Amino acid sequence: MTVPPDDCLARNEWICGAYLSTRREILWDATLQHIQLTLVSVALGVLIAVPLAVAARRTRWAAGPVLGVTTVLYTIPSLAMFSLLLPVYGLSAALVVAGLVLYSLTLLVRNILAGLRAVPEETRQAARGMGYGPVRLLLAVELPLALPAAMAGLRIATVSAVSLVTIGAIVGHGGLGNLIYSGMNTYFKAQVLTASVLCVIIAVAADLLLLGVQRLLTPWTRENRARAR
Repeated sequence: MTVPPDDCLARNEWICGAYLSTRREILWDATLQHIQLTLVSVALGVLIAVPLAVAARRTRWAAGPVLGVTTVLYTIPSLAMFSLLLPVYGLSAALVVAGLVLYSLTLLVRNILAGLRAVPEETRQAARGMGYGPVRLLLAVELPLALPAAMAGLRIATVSAVSLVTIGAIVGHGGLGNLIYSGMNTYFKAQVLTASVLCVIIAVAADLLLLGVQRLLTPWTRENRARAR
């Protein structure tokens, strides 16, 4: 039996429009899961990283241990990380989220801490002279001025998370990684390529979105660049 000339699925081609039209719902569900896992992981990472960075900035002896521990966590291979977390979370999406949160801490903590350290001391002194307490100083002065560095770390952490989510396919919660993994096992070219391209699109879109948010939140950086020119 010969394969119809227009049947790219039967010919197992890399680029196949029929795959997109026949697997639309599967691709959509996998993409939504991929985005959801990324958003939850990065959001939790930020919630943990900010207090750690603030503690490292306020208490000098804490900076070494915080940076050291987060760096060690980042060096653990993903398969080993999931194996270590497996007894706690089981084969669930929480396992993937926990691993991604731990990986994101290195990038987030370092950049937030760098931003806080870059705030001029005279600015802090001026704010204290105006009656700013520690909390108000942090929220109204230090964190806003640390935003450029913090957002740079957030962009890198988000793009990394988009990529690392695919590893979750080993426990069945990898978003588009599930399609890549199954496609590799069956040598289904169109599925592997389509899912991979969608991962890249999500990463690029997320990076551009965060860049836009950064520019909206830090208008003074554009003014400083304009003056420099």
